[in-house]
Amino acid sequence: MAKPQKPAEVFLNIPYDQKFNRLFLAYISGITAFGLIPRATLEIVSSSRRLDRILALIQSCEYSIHDLSRVQLDPHAPRTPRFNMPFELGLSVAHEKASNKRTHEWFVCETQKFRLPKSLSDLDGTDPFIHGGTVAGVFSELSNIFVRNERQPSIQQMGFIYREVRNNLPIIFRLAGSPSLYTARVFKNLCVIASASAARIVR
Repeated sequence: MAKPQKPAEVFLNIPYDQKFNRLFLAYISGITAFGLIPRATLEIVSSSRRLDRILALIQSCEYSIHDLSRVQLDPHAPRTPRFNMPFELGLSVAHEKASNKRTHEWFVCETQKFRLPKSLSDLDGTDPFIHGGTVAGVFSELSNIFVRNERQPSIQQMGFIYREVRNNLPIIFRLAGSPSLYTARVFKNLCVIASASAARIVR
């Protein structure tokens, strides 16, 4: 008897800040709706050899989504741009180019049209997926990214999963002892709830 095929994993490269909370939940809800497994650097709890662990995580995933919405300077001193997202995008591109079997596909998401050529001109010729900074926009662009996926959830189904995940946040925070979405345990529990919800409503 053939073993069930493991769902594909998606490396999620996003800004970890409170203003991004809704879109973070949207990405988790949408990715799981497609029967895929979200992965993130939040799972890397040890600081030792962090770069190696990030690269290994990217290499273990069939896909990666890189949201470059945050190109402005951090408001806190010292004011600096955020380089983690473009750096991890670079790791994904290098991994895809170095792989003879082309086992990794990467996608870039943005809030605004025409900003990527200015902020990262090395990616000229790459069309970003523009979600407009909305939950519905994320769902719509995920539908475009994973249009060849066997499972094809509707926008409404993704919205249902999103609301169920959001409604469970107080319990998740209480169990994790943290009010932040961006911790390893909270991320794990968000994915578990989203996956269970998707299994019920998406066929």
